[in-house]
Amino acid sequence: MRGETYAYWHLRRLSYIFIARNYASLRAKGKIDLIGLDGDTLVFVEVRRRAKRGGKTALPELSITPEKHHVLVPTAHYFRRERHIKECPLRFDVVTIDNTPGQPPVVRLQSGA
Repeated sequence: MRGETYAYWHLRRLSYIFIARNYASLRAKGKIDLIGLDGDTLVFVEVRRRAKRGGKTALPELSITPEKHHVLVPTAHYFRRERHIKECPLRFDVVTIDNTPGQPPVVRLQSGA
């Protein structure tokens, strides 16, 4: 939850306007961390956070598998239908947060992942 909050405020500084957090549909098995608008584009954001240990960092982006992608897409479409959102550009972003004890988090945004 801390990572999602950090990502939320990071993206707000980039002018994203959020309309939902931790969305889950009864019809799809996935959960989407953040949903917002970047201009006129509806953006579904997956947040990944990893702690740095022993000098090595596991890349958080590697945890977005094809299986996870196949879960996110139907969930995003259910969100649009349930909220009666008309046709608009859609995008999936990934925010990764690397934590090293004693240092500020490193945030990376992969837009359109």
